[in-house]
Amino acid sequence: MDFKLVSNFEMSDAQSKAVESIVNGLNKDYDKQTLLGITGSGKTFCMANIIKKYNKPTLVLAHNKILAAQLYQEFKQLFPENRVEYFISYYDYYQPESYIPTSDTYIEKEATVNSEIEKMRIKAIASLMSRKDTIVIASISCIYGSGNPKDFKDLSVAVKIGEKLEIKKFLKSLVDIQYTRDRGLSNNSTFRMIGDVIDIMPAYEDIIIRIELFGDVVESVKELDRITFKKINDLDEIRIYPAKQFVVPEEKLNNAILQIENDLNERVKDLGILESERLKQKVRYDIEMMKEVGYCNGIENYSRYFDGRKKGEPSFVLLDYFPSDFLMLIDESHQTIPQSRAMYKGDYSRKKNLVDFGFRLPSAFDNRPLKFEEFEKYFNHLVFVSATPADYEITNSKNVSELIIRPTGLLDPEIEIKPIDNQVEDLLLQIKEVVNSGFRVLVTTLTKKMSQDLTEYLSLRNIKVRYMHSDIDALDRIEIIRELRLGKFDVLVGINLLREGLDIPEVSLVCILDADKEGFLRDQRSLIQTIGRASRNSFGKVIMYADRITESIKSAMDITNKRRYVQIEYNKIHNITPKTVVKNVDNKAREIKTTKHLTKNQIEKEMIELESKMKKYAASLDFENAIKCRDRLDEIKKSIEK
Repeated sequence: MDFKLVSNFEMSDAQSKAVESIVNGLNKDYDKQTLLGITGSGKTFCMANIIKKYNKPTLVLAHNKILAAQLYQEFKQLFPENRVEYFISYYDYYQPESYIPTSDTYIEKEATVNSEIEKMRIKAIASLMSRKDTIVIASISCIYGSGNPKDFKDLSVAVKIGEKLEIKKFLKSLVDIQYTRDRGLSNNSTFRMIGDVIDIMPAYEDIIIRIELFGDVVESVKELDRITFKKINDLDEIRIYPAKQFVVPEEKLNNAILQIENDLNERVKDLGILESERLKQKVRYDIEMMKEVGYCNGIENYSRYFDGRKKGEPSFVLLDYFPSDFLMLIDESHQTIPQSRAMYKGDYSRKKNLVDFGFRLPSAFDNRPLKFEEFEKYFNHLVFVSATPADYEITNSKNVSELIIRPTGLLDPEIEIKPIDNQVEDLLLQIKEVVNSGFRVLVTTLTKKMSQDLTEYLSLRNIKVRYMHSDIDALDRIEIIRELRLGKFDVLVGINLLREGLDIPEVSLVCILDADKEGFLRDQRSLIQTIGRASRNSFGKVIMYADRITESIKSAMDITNKRRYVQIEYNKIHNITPKTVVKNVDNKAREIKTTKHLTKNQIEKEMIELESKMKKYAASLDFENAIKCRDRLDEIKKSIEK
């Protein structure tokens, strides 16, 4: 099936030229190209058109979860008939296993897995295995180990109408790929058999697969609604994929266990008495778990044995599930590429202590992210996408296509410099003026503490404000952005989460506090990206609070003013009046579980309101809503205790 792009918009001349240039490069087998597109120029729309024209499975990489989520939503709308999947880290909270020798402190791995994201990851892999018209939006975590693609495919279970089904063998094969028998089908990754009907709830879909038998022959295969059990589709055949990313055939598992035992016996010879006993206890426990259930916590640390890889060879990653001619688009590449460079060294240094002191076998080193030079081997049909590409992208690209004209006619925002003295008081006045005009405000600070304090300060002055930071999980961040756009609050405060890729046309003012503090968050590239957040609104404005004009500020202002001039001239020639981007807000609400985006004052207010509503509902005998209020109160209390 080909990619079918659905949109009410047509490409502008500038966009058509940029897309044509990139697609021509892909057809000439250019391994690396750059799309230099400024904020608001329609980069995402151009990326979609490149995907449509090149018509190959595509990986879109983003450097953070917020941008990945935004791209996922946009591509879902642009390609409603194709598979658009989401692949990010599935941990809401992650404390990696580590050991600190100086204090003899072992920190056990502690993680809270987001089951919804885990399901989406498996669905992405399953889609790549079954369909060519697949786009996967991923964070840079996709260069970490993801299991062996061959094992994942080989262990999948196929069912076809008219074929004989060996029922016992079929049910055992479901158990082998981590499905469990459950008469109530209460969760994903479960199945049941009642008479001649087998119902399966896949790990990665919110549907039920019903297989109806006549004797031992498959008579029908249907997709059912998981709630109503009404038929959605009739199918000729279906393939059920494993419930886990790391799955291993039984014969491979037995061979791997033998190798693990041999390596354990060899490794303990090099360790002291304490370390060797510690390692034997740990590994033997894992082996027993593998023998009993085919799985153990931390099984990825033994992945080298299952994959048949040699020591030091890279893990299988998401990229290995794509065909060799797949298209890779790296959005905001100036951020994503440096991230990919840093991942391997950080992982190795942590594991070294675990291996040296007997907490893990040396095979743990081979459960790792790709080294950058290994990652580069996948750069066969790659397009870097950025408004501020770094030297690596420009130097290595065989083609650089510029996109610096906005079809909407919108200009880069005006920039005003104000002194740091009284910046918070002035900020308050600016916010009130913008809010009265019906628009929103983004504020960037240098530190998490300052962001929290500023949010508290504004909240106490009756400003509807929220704070967004790295402790808030990906799906909650999406909902916070959605609520900002809907006007449930007016000001969003953050640090570096408010730079690349955020598409919020309702924002007319961006304020950069302490703009003259040169460094990572206030260099030229960061300032240009932050300025770009106000370029989707015809009233866009940026205020930098600074006591001196640094080189970064001067350069950012020069580039912004040059782009303003180019756009103004274009608008004159084409008789364009700038208009704020109109973009629909997703109507699907998702309850935000965390309270980390709220100040103490806001939490207290919400609890008082909830308690009042609960009593009101109870008094009117509306116990269903009263229970919802009570449960939300309990959630807030638990989050405060944490």
